Amino acid sequence: MDSNVETLWRLANILGIVVVVAVAALLTILVLLVAKIDKRVKAIKATLEAAKANTADTALIGITAGGVEAVLAEGLEHHLFLGRVLEKVRS
Repeated sequence: MDSNVETLWRLANILGIVVVVAVAALLTILVLLVAKIDKRVKAIKATLEAAKANTADTALIGITAGGVEAVLAEGLEHHLFLGRVLEKVRS
């Protein structure tokens, strides 16, 4: 075999080994990232299930919201009344 051909074969073998190592490294990184993503997805799912359990018994939220609106409206009326009364007292 010619020395030039032998050099080309060695270069091709070295490049092939480099490519195989690079692919193996990239696949290892991919597997590790997928495992980390899967772990975090499970944690998020558990958090969402806990939030669902915490808000399962919230039938009174609408009624409470109406009560809060009524209290705020009453407070605003008192504020406006006191503003008018204090304005007259200061005069």
